Amino acid sequence: MKNLTDSFVYLGHWPSAGSFGFNTDILATNPINLSVVFGVLIFFGKGVLNDLLDNRKQRILNTIRNSEELREGAIQQLENARARLRKVETEADQFRVNGYSEIEQEKVNLINSTSRTLKQLENYKNETILFEQQRTINQVRERVFQQALQGAIGTLNSCLSNELHLRTINANIGMFGTMKEITD
Repeated sequence: MKNLTDSFVYLGHWPSAGSFGFNTDILATNPINLSVVFGVLIFFGKGVLNDLLDNRKQRILNTIRNSEELREGAIQQLENARARLRKVETEADQFRVNGYSEIEQEKVNLINSTSRTLKQLENYKNETILFEQQRTINQVRERVFQQALQGAIGTLNSCLSNELHLRTINANIGMFGTMKEITD
């Protein structure tokens, strides 16, 4: 490494007789070179740098605008969703209330219908009982009447002779004739 440094120092001591050489004096050459480089960069790079910064600024502003538009759209969608939720909740409450009132109404209707049906069945039962009682009473009367008639016929047949029998029939025919004249 010492050889490399010595060669640079040795090159710095060449005579400046119109030849090209290295100036190793850092303090004399660096500020001038840097100011020339910065000047050239600023002069030629200013437009490019401004264009790059303007493009970057426009992209940032467009991104911010897009973000704001997306945010506003999301807020609008959120408000729409909340409105739909409120509407659905209101409809659900109405269905619930209507459902409960309809259930109560159906319950009352069912109770009333069942009560009417039970009353009709009770009436049919009572009518059937009365009909059966009347039929049974009529059957008993008919049997009693038949038995009484058979007993009377048997008694008449055993007690009455033919002559008594004919007189009784004539008397009854006379009574029927009198009754007929009264009714006419």
